[in-house]
Amino acid sequence: MELETAITSRAGTTLLTEAIREAEQVLRQAPHVRDERDLAEGLDYLAGLVRVALASAWASDPTDPHFARPSTQWTKMGLDNPDTLYFAAQIAGDAEYVVTGTRGTSADLVFQVLAGSHAGNTSPASHLAFDDREFPVAPDGSFELRFGPPRDDAGPGYFTLAPDAQRLLVRQTFSDWSSERGGLLRVQRADRIGVPGRPLTLAAVEERYARAARTLLGYARTFLEFVERFYLDQPVNTMYAPKITPGGLASQYSSAGHFALADDEALVVTVPASGMPYQGMQLGTKWYVSLDYVDHQTSLTAHQAHVDPDGRIRFVVSRRDPGLANWLETTGLTEGYLQIRWQRVSRPLTAEDGPTTEVVAFDDLAELLPFHHQQRVTPQEWARRIAARQAAVGDRMMS
Repeated sequence: MELETAITSRAGTTLLTEAIREAEQVLRQAPHVRDERDLAEGLDYLAGLVRVALASAWASDPTDPHFARPSTQWTKMGLDNPDTLYFAAQIAGDAEYVVTGTRGTSADLVFQVLAGSHAGNTSPASHLAFDDREFPVAPDGSFELRFGPPRDDAGPGYFTLAPDAQRLLVRQTFSDWSSERGGLLRVQRADRIGVPGRPLTLAAVEERYARAARTLLGYARTFLEFVERFYLDQPVNTMYAPKITPGGLASQYSSAGHFALADDEALVVTVPASGMPYQGMQLGTKWYVSLDYVDHQTSLTAHQAHVDPDGRIRFVVSRRDPGLANWLETTGLTEGYLQIRWQRVSRPLTAEDGPTTEVVAFDDLAELLPFHHQQRVTPQEWARRIAARQAAVGDRMMS
């Protein structure tokens, strides 16, 4: 019997352990698994999915909601953005919820309400998506939002939920890791504030294990399918023109693609510095997760990157170290994903705002790269850049 058809008929931890075994087989059979590193990264990815499935299952009660962190440096999925802190809470469309917090100094703060999660299908319906420009923020940075059924007396800061609303997502995105800080967030169901919690029951715990099993299998399958739809149809070593990011985020644009490079090749990605509050580029593995962004420079925001005198950012993607400020490390991988995001945009983006790509011989970079000498960094300067990343993650992005 398939695990998914038996999911409601068996109890305890059995369902989760079976789901882990089944998810492992799904990942082992992924078409890009070719060597020991691929498999090691897949099993590491699986460990993260197990953690996030358990965390989301234990925070899945819409009558007692809590924000969980679905993506951290240890729990990665969906080509997580190294510059973003993600928070998710389970809600119901027939109840009212209060979200209180402080704005912080992040480049972007976005709220989104979905009809489901990516564990259920590749594109859950997005009912609401807005940033902090659409609600009142007090002079001290504090705010209060309410989400709930339609109300005649709804004022600023009240957002109407669709009947099938299930998930509230919050994204805090940072351009300057060293100075920007996130704000505080809390979610409560309005009619449960001050009410004692309900006693834990065996049935509730067993349902949480069952939910974790469903979530784990959903994520393991969904994101392998997602890349087929949005990435692999793009010619290798190219990126498509900016377009509104799939999933209903109207103020976010993205450009993506996938790379395949030999050891003696480099991919030069050139993009105008947009001046938007947030613009960032990252690399991802074939598991559709971010590369190690703590100990390696696998991502750069426009604030972190070197901008050439002509107003363009030239990223160099390669396995070997070119000694350049905008080197994006593949950490030894020959294949992976590329993504640029623009957030909190104030105008539609066009192809002129997007990237161009060129594969060049690694040894010809000095000759072919405009302003090459201005990007040069010494090994000591590079070590300081990595140390700054490590410190920033420790200070700001710990879960």
